[in-house]
Amino acid sequence: MSLKGRVAVVTGGAGHIGRAVAAGLAELGATVCLLDRSAEAADTAADGIRNDLVGARVECLCIDLESEDDRNQVAREVMDRFGRLDILVNNAGFVGDSRLAGWVTDFEQQSIETWRRAIEVNLTAAFHISQSLSGLLRASGHGSIVNVSSIYGNVGPDMSLYDGTAMGNPAAYAVSKGGVVQMTRWLSTVLAPDIRVNCVSPGGVSRGQPAPFIERYIARTPLRRMGREDDFVGAVCYFASDLSDWVTGQNLMVDGGWTAW
Repeated sequence: MSLKGRVAVVTGGAGHIGRAVAAGLAELGATVCLLDRSAEAADTAADGIRNDLVGARVECLCIDLESEDDRNQVAREVMDRFGRLDILVNNAGFVGDSRLAGWVTDFEQQSIETWRRAIEVNLTAAFHISQSLSGLLRASGHGSIVNVSSIYGNVGPDMSLYDGTAMGNPAAYAVSKGGVVQMTRWLSTVLAPDIRVNCVSPGGVSRGQPAPFIERYIARTPLRRMGREDDFVGAVCYFASDLSDWVTGQNLMVDGGWTAW
């Protein structure tokens, strides 16, 4: 598998999964642009990849995916910097935390404002970026869009996992990620045959969650562990490369078997 000579944009490229995916694409020879709202975090992620992979070309583009005006700049920036685009990974996600008002709370208390923000980043921005970059992807001759959803874009939550913790499962996150899966199917037929569009749906990633949650999560995961960032790299690289040249419209669950029950 080689991506030598190809250019990839990874949204949310400074995040845990984004950085791992970007490193995987760079290792296969792609030039990678990390798109993130934090210039400092993106620069740190890019430096880390370049230090690990001598000779890797990794650049950063700082935009706020909640801003339509910022998103409108992406196509021009990519063209000016690279002159082409072969791969788009829509990885950015609005995940919030327990301190965000109207987010991790009872259904009746979840706010319309946080709903709108999650839909804007997780779904609208992915649509808009795909739309604005479709011309460059089409011109490449082997354009590939890889969307990143979630298990909770495919199945409902087991709320008992969160008992006794400050964690939760906001409706807006699940609904927006479910929209990403359907958007993948829609784009795969509309953009064919010039651009392939596929989706990866990660399971839960271990990031220091409370012990009771981790124990419950692992107990209902067939492979008996939570995910690691590197677990998703192979799936994204497969969809990005010519190995999947006759694959489009698919949603691959990378979840340790969570959704197989």
